[in-house]
Amino acid sequence: MENNMDRILEKKKGIRKKHIPYILFGIFILVVLGWAVFGNHVSKFSVEKQKLIIQNVTNGEFNDYIRINGQVQPINTIQLSAIEGGMVAEKVVEEGSILKKEDIIIRLNNPMLSLNILDSEAQLAEKQNFLRNTQVTMEQEKLNLRRERLQLDLDVERKKRKYQQYEQLNNENLISREDYLQSKEDYEFAVNSRQLVIDRQFQDSIYRTIQVVQMEESLDNMRKNLELVRKRVEDLDVKSPIDGQLGLLDVEIGQSISSGTRIGQINVLSDYKIEALIDEHYIDRVKSGLTATFERQDKTFNLKVRKVYPEVRNKQFKTDFVFEGDRPENIRSGQTYYINLQLGQPAEAILIPRGAFYQSTGGQWIFVVTPEGDKAVRRKISIGRQNPLYYEVLSGLESGEKVVVSSYDTYGDVEELILK
Repeated sequence: MENNMDRILEKKKGIRKKHIPYILFGIFILVVLGWAVFGNHVSKFSVEKQKLIIQNVTNGEFNDYIRINGQVQPINTIQLSAIEGGMVAEKVVEEGSILKKEDIIIRLNNPMLSLNILDSEAQLAEKQNFLRNTQVTMEQEKLNLRRERLQLDLDVERKKRKYQQYEQLNNENLISREDYLQSKEDYEFAVNSRQLVIDRQFQDSIYRTIQVVQMEESLDNMRKNLELVRKRVEDLDVKSPIDGQLGLLDVEIGQSISSGTRIGQINVLSDYKIEALIDEHYIDRVKSGLTATFERQDKTFNLKVRKVYPEVRNKQFKTDFVFEGDRPENIRSGQTYYINLQLGQPAEAILIPRGAFYQSTGGQWIFVVTPEGDKAVRRKISIGRQNPLYYEVLSGLESGEKVVVSSYDTYGDVEELILK
């Protein structure tokens, strides 16, 4: 009898219950992988169509311009500075006053200048007195020399006669030779003495002339110095250098001002210009000579770029415009005009209206509405120039298509909009 314990149990074939969870898990993995490889994973977002701004893509003329705000300014501004330092004693006119050339704006007070004038006047008077005394002394010396020369001329004549008489007597042996020789020596001495006086008189005349000229020059310099000091006193009255309008006056009564200090400005009202701040994005395209227009009083006025400032502040650069032709009536400094600045010539292009989508996409893609109108699909595009109304499309769109141009801020990375 065989022992049941020794029977060999045969293994059951087929799927057991414990294998079912593993099989189901494997099927799930296969399904997920299949969906990942072959499925449609386009992210979608439902949105009400009436809340979107949908515009047509058109083919038309692209006008290359930008719109900027400009402010009217005087054509030129003159900086007003104090020529002479002092303390503000009086403000004759106020800001905004219309001035004529040489009109007094403020009066300064400087006591030191008054002392300088008194000192210069005293020095000039002293120098003039010294010159007069010197001239009197020279004239007296001149008279003394003339008198001395007259005396010597007389002495020469007398000794000459005596010498001639003794010479004749000596020839006749009527006097001693010693007397004759003494008369001759006396005559020659008198002649030489007179010549010395003549030479001295000539030298003194030259010296007096040079001395007088030098003193006159010194006096003239002192007079000029006195005039300059007096002119400095006149400069204490700060005057307008031109006809214009006092635009700024930054002084107060009693304020001490140094020479050369800027105290205000005068606006030249013979003409006006317009100053505008432009985004730095256009700094390479804005150049002198470009044309611009603006509308005022139902009339279009023409401008031209006169100057482009290279400095960029707060991501903007300054540009000056001047008028070409007529000016608006009642134009005033500080008025604001909305200017259309022409950057290039008009050209045919694919156009889409400007919209808030650009802030989210940077113009690199856009949602294009399908022909059925039930959805909008994301598409890559390329945008070139832009003006206040349109973007110029370089590639990615065709005329007749419709695009969503409203904001994309709530869409994230959605690639398809379902339009309800």
